[in-house]
Amino acid sequence: MTLGKHARGYLIVGLVQWFVDWAVMVLLSNWGMPIEPANVLGRVAGAMLGYWMNGKITFKGEHTHVGRTQLTRFILMWIGTTTVSTWSMGAIDEHLGLKWAWLAKPAVEGVLGVTGFFLSRHWVYKK
Repeated sequence: MTLGKHARGYLIVGLVQWFVDWAVMVLLSNWGMPIEPANVLGRVAGAMLGYWMNGKITFKGEHTHVGRTQLTRFILMWIGTTTVSTWSMGAIDEHLGLKWAWLAKPAVEGVLGVTGFFLSRHWVYKK
């Protein structure tokens, strides 16, 4: 599959998983949960959906697979990106306030999404 097709599929899946992630984070933090655990729970919700959809739809091919090795790689990638995302949300909340953290979430996740795309395409889902 071409880079363009992978990128389009990843973007579509990413938008769905981002919305789930963002909605869970906003809902939980609005209910009084600190932003850091709310962000982690939002990312868990989005990741569960994204791992499966990207493996079965976006990167499906002869040289890719969705299995134990790929899940391990995905979890390692997810831990790294979640650490950066959660630190960013906490710093923004501390310095600018909760509503700015809610607004900044898409930009932070967008940058991390580009990183995730290349890692997924060239490492996570490879056989």
